[in-house]
Amino acid sequence: MDALKQQQNEINEFFIYMELSKLQKDPHNKKILQEIAMQEKEHYEFWKKITGQELKPQKLVVMWYIFLARLFGLSFALKLMERGEERAQEFYKRLIMKYPEAKKIFDEERIHEAKLLSLLNDGKLRYAGAIVLGMNDALVELTGTLTGIALAFNNAQYVGITGVIMGVAASLSMAGSAYLEARENQDSGIEPTKYALYTGFAYILTTIFLVTPFFFVTSAKTGLIFMFVAAALAIIIYNFYIAVAKDEDFGKRVKEMFVITFGVALISFAIGYVVNKYFGIEI
Repeated sequence: MDALKQQQNEINEFFIYMELSKLQKDPHNKKILQEIAMQEKEHYEFWKKITGQELKPQKLVVMWYIFLARLFGLSFALKLMERGEERAQEFYKRLIMKYPEAKKIFDEERIHEAKLLSLLNDGKLRYAGAIVLGMNDALVELTGTLTGIALAFNNAQYVGITGVIMGVAASLSMAGSAYLEARENQDSGIEPTKYALYTGFAYILTTIFLVTPFFFVTSAKTGLIFMFVAAALAIIIYNFYIAVAKDEDFGKRVKEMFVITFGVALISFAIGYVVNKYFGIEI
C-alpha cells in the first residue's frame, strides 16, 4: 500500500534528520535539521491516521544515511535522500484529489530542498576541489604512463613498482603545489595544509587503486586491462558523489573524464607500441 510505504519513509526520515542534527556543530544547521525532522514527524502522524498502523524506523536505513554523512559529508547524504523526496512528491500529487490534506504536506516537501541548500556549509564538500585535483591528475598521468610502460615492458611487477614510485613522488609534488595554490587564495576559507593533504591523499589512493592489479598477474598487458577497469570504476564512483552533492550532470562529468583519461592512455598506448615494436625492449 502506497500510504503505508510513505508512512515508513516519513518515520525513517524523522530519525535520520534528528540524528544528523546531533552531529552538527553549526547551530544554524542543527536548528533547520530539527525543524525538518519535526515536519517529517507530522507527516508520519498524518499517514498513521489513514493507515491506522504504528510503525518503527528501519534502523539499517537510518544508520546507512548517518554513515554516508560521516564518510562523505552532510551534502551528499541529504541530497541523496532528497532524491527520494522528489519521488515522494509525485506520489503526493496523485493523492491530493483523494486526500486534500496531503496538499499541505506536498507544499512542505517542496520547500525542504530550499532549506537544505541554505544550510549546506559542508567542510568535506569544500575540499572536493582538492580531491578532484589529486584524483584527476593521478588518473590521467598514471593511466597514460603505465599504458606506455606496459606496452614497452611485459613484466607486470616492474610496471607496478614503477607506478608506485611515480605515484608517491607525484603525490608529494601535487600536495606541495596544492598548498601553495591554497595559500595564494586564502579568501576562500580553505586551510592550505588541509587542502594539500586532501590532494596528496586522493593522488595516493588513486595510485594504489590503479597499480594493485599489476601485482596479482604476470603479464603487464593483463594488468593493463584490470587497470582500465579500476580507472573506470574510480571515475564512475567519484563523479556520482560530485553529481549528487553538487547537483551536477553525472553523465556529462563521466563522459568528460573518460575522454580525457582514456584519450591520454590511447596516445601512450601508441608510443609504447612503437617502442616495443621498433626497439624490441622486453623485460
